[in-house]
Amino acid sequence: MSTSGWQEERRSAYLYRILAEVEQATPRGALFREMAGEADKQADIWARDIETKGGRVPDSYHPDLRTRIVGSLLRRYGVRPLRSVLSAMKVRGMSLYALPQSGSHTIPVNLDDVGRRHRSAGATSNLRAAVFGVNDGLVSNASLIMGVAGASADAQIILLTGIAGLAAGAFSMASGEYVSVRSQREVFEYQIDLERDELETYPQAEAAELALIYEAKGISKEEARRVADALISDPEKALDTLAREELGLNPDELGSPWGAATASFFSFAAGAVVPLLPFIFFPGKSALFGAVLLTLFSLFGVGAALSLFTGRHAVRSGLRMMLIGAAAGAMTFAIGKLVGVSV
Repeated sequence: MSTSGWQEERRSAYLYRILAEVEQATPRGALFREMAGEADKQADIWARDIETKGGRVPDSYHPDLRTRIVGSLLRRYGVRPLRSVLSAMKVRGMSLYALPQSGSHTIPVNLDDVGRRHRSAGATSNLRAAVFGVNDGLVSNASLIMGVAGASADAQIILLTGIAGLAAGAFSMASGEYVSVRSQREVFEYQIDLERDELETYPQAEAAELALIYEAKGISKEEARRVADALISDPEKALDTLAREELGLNPDELGSPWGAATASFFSFAAGAVVPLLPFIFFPGKSALFGAVLLTLFSLFGVGAALSLFTGRHAVRSGLRMMLIGAAAGAMTFAIGKLVGVSV
């Protein structure tokens, strides 16, 4: 009979004790020591279940190579750089490291409050990714076109190169985004499935862990337990809350790999097509000049749009992006010119 559940709880307890050691000077240290104790209790539940069904549990736990490496990295670099790794290894409490430094984070006091602060994040994130995708396509393809233009004045060659750059870049971005989102989704789904199984197996132990996390966020012990018990009584809300508060995951942001790939493809292509337009509609000597002007104007627009997310002045942000793009284009043009002369 598989002992994977027992192994995972023992692994969690091992890592919690390292976390407690790393955070010994903060209130989180006490939290992680208690979490280690809860993980040991859950491991004991798994052990009794395995033995009842005729299986055998190892006499002691020996961490595998991955766990030992993560433990060493925790001692060396701390928790924040390893949040995603720890979440993937079913270490709870990572949401503590995502709290605003101002202490403005509030604990949900009823079921309607659960996840409220996360609900508007997805649209903003998608819009920001789309703007960056357009910027990537614009800068990379404009630079490619400028490099080829420096080596050859043939508008047909420049156009063909730009189309190839658009297609290659868009497909590369799309495939990379698909793999990234697919991998992230698999990790999230695996962790959420584990939480679902544990919620069904020992709901009170899950409520105790959740209460500990709420205590670490500043709520009183009695109120933390009351909120945790209320949440655990509703399986759907409980699973959502456990994913957010124990693992630091947001179920609403699992995302679609195909949707992400498609959005990445079209946003990159939208930017990459801009410097090609003059060569398509005005295939003469003025095409390169038109491409430069259109690219600079578009870069300014992208920079101004990015100011929505950075909070910086729109004109200043637009000018900065325009200068960065101009520098990249000038450098590739100079390189193309040098290569063209040498050839």
